Amino acid sequence: MVAVSDDRSSPAAHVPGEPDGLPVLSLALAAMMEDVHAHSGAVYLLGADPPVLEMAVMAGLPRAFAAPWERVTLHSPVPVADAVRERRLVWVGDGEEMARSFPRVAVVLPYPFALVALPVATESAAYGAVFLTWPGSRPEGLSERERAHLTAACGRLAVRLERAAAASVPVHPEPDLLAAPVVGGAPGTLGSLEAVRMVGRLPYGLCSLDLHGRVGYANPAAAALLDVPVSTLIGTQLWTSVPWLNDPVYEDRYRAALFSQQATSFVALRPPGTWLSFRMYPTRTGLSVRISRARGVSRPDPAASVTDEAAPPRLVTVSRVVSLTGALSEAVSVQDVVQLIADEVAPTVGSQALVVLGSRAGRLHVLGHRGYPDPRIPERFDGSPLTERIPGAQVLRTGVPAFFESWEQLRHLYPARRGTHDGFAAWAYLPLITSGRPVGTCVLAYGRPHIFTTEERAILTSLAGLIAQALDRALLYDAKHRMAHGLQEALLPHSLPAVPGIEAAARYLPATRGMDIGGDFYDLMPAGATAAAVIGDVQGHNATAAGLMGQVRTAIRAYTTVGQAPQEVVRSTNRLLIDLGTELFASCLYLRLDPARGRAVLARAGHPPPLLRRPDGRVRALDVEGGPLLGVDPSAAYPCTEIDLAPGSLLVLYTDGLVESPGVDFDDALDDLGRRLADAGDLPLDELADHLVRHEHGAQGHPDDIALMLLRARGD
Repeated sequence: MVAVSDDRSSPAAHVPGEPDGLPVLSLALAAMMEDVHAHSGAVYLLGADPPVLEMAVMAGLPRAFAAPWERVTLHSPVPVADAVRERRLVWVGDGEEMARSFPRVAVVLPYPFALVALPVATESAAYGAVFLTWPGSRPEGLSERERAHLTAACGRLAVRLERAAAASVPVHPEPDLLAAPVVGGAPGTLGSLEAVRMVGRLPYGLCSLDLHGRVGYANPAAAALLDVPVSTLIGTQLWTSVPWLNDPVYEDRYRAALFSQQATSFVALRPPGTWLSFRMYPTRTGLSVRISRARGVSRPDPAASVTDEAAPPRLVTVSRVVSLTGALSEAVSVQDVVQLIADEVAPTVGSQALVVLGSRAGRLHVLGHRGYPDPRIPERFDGSPLTERIPGAQVLRTGVPAFFESWEQLRHLYPARRGTHDGFAAWAYLPLITSGRPVGTCVLAYGRPHIFTTEERAILTSLAGLIAQALDRALLYDAKHRMAHGLQEALLPHSLPAVPGIEAAARYLPATRGMDIGGDFYDLMPAGATAAAVIGDVQGHNATAAGLMGQVRTAIRAYTTVGQAPQEVVRSTNRLLIDLGTELFASCLYLRLDPARGRAVLARAGHPPPLLRRPDGRVRALDVEGGPLLGVDPSAAYPCTEIDLAPGSLLVLYTDGLVESPGVDFDDALDDLGRRLADAGDLPLDELADHLVRHEHGAQGHPDDIALMLLRARGD
């Protein structure tokens, strides 16, 4: 990681071994683009705290086009983050591949272009990333020579940044590499006087725009058609000088023309009733625009209304909103929303910390926070009355945003906060309002005093509206999730009974995706001089499945209590399920344990086979005879299998959620579980249970419920 300065006006840093003032980043980027004939590109630097990729220089296109990704976390679903996180070259050949692999990027930039992203890293550390783009598509991909050259170039840049980090030299962002503006204020700057005279005699309008949309030249016909003097047009953005072209609908085609490098046409209405035809001819240095009267147009054609350029500030707003909307649609829980604000919103607006507040019983409730070194700082507001005169409560109560540009300003307006400095220097308190009612407050904190411009306040308030909708859905989800899984846990045993000669432990983990109730169950019960254990899974993830699971578990207990043999317990439960008339099925593994004799009898109904770990540490999957799922065949038989259960033997009963994962073969997953059991089987049962359920699914979560029961035969 490198020390990154946010002062873009500073001279290039002196990197040890390089000439003073040499723009190392810009030269490296320009060389890479030239070698592979790329259309645009950028260099990111990886900051240390927090680890955020910050765009240091961009070339070929205005920075506004990449505004949603000027600052990205390493967990963001974008190519440069993947490249750094996985230390590999990421290639996206066309728009379809972008939509499949990086849908958030494709939503904001739905144009045909190819992209490559590479890490700027040495063997020991990452310092940033580079991306390059090409217009259209490149189905053939990068050649081996191109890959090797880009990889080597990024490696050389990483070495230079490593030297800077070792010397504690901050690396400054550098001016973006765009074509020099053609704005000269005089038509003669375009070429010879005769050429200007020739263009001036044409009956249609001609304009020359730079990459930012500023007019460098306009002939008299263009001024007449636009009804704006040439002197007003020169040096200004076209949509600023011509208000009726200032329409967000047109932004998409402005970007499309520059990304695709293809001529684009559109029509626009000049009030009160004159239709004009615009045709844009893009190059890497700007756009030439031909303007003429449109014929046969009586009303707007949405399909043909391809726009003209959009102002960068407004483009930034639209892009950010589109990107954030896509991300918010994926947020499920409240913590998902909090993390998304930390990953997507805070880096974009330059905030270093955040708190999301809600209300409960007339008091503030801290829903989540990020970026505070001491978690007690934001959590001290938890439980504060909504009537208390503090900004978080007042914004939530009134729905009016509040912006504090310094600690002195906040302390002056809210003297009650004296002595409660949180270590930050500026704050934005944003009300989260949906359907006319407040659902919370989002507090963004800044490390230095920060002036909130009118435009920035409008952007933050708009983003707060999107966050509010996601938070409202997430609060409802969390409430239903707690209710659903509370019901399921009530249907499972709160603890396992003590059984002579048997040590037992069990775990249940609800699915991490979705909020439906699962049908996994387990139980352990005394049965005279023996004991019985059962594990099973009712089909479905809803209240019906949970209710049926409770009935099945109760029935098995009842059949065991009256002394039925294992095969009869399973057969009776099968008939009960059919008699209930349900369309759901269930799997089941039933065991009768006799530790005094060192034996166990098993009956199986469509359930995964148990694992047995012998006292010597060997593990195998038991080949247990069985019958079909419960609830399928009223005449089904369930033969039994008897096994040896010597002292020290360990039986592992589980549901399919423990071993089944998308894209993983069941037998391979079962073999992996067996290896982990062999390695860790001597642990105390509670530790072993935690190890088995945590090992496979701790990082990425699990799409299905997990039930696990461990039974170890003791020698007493």
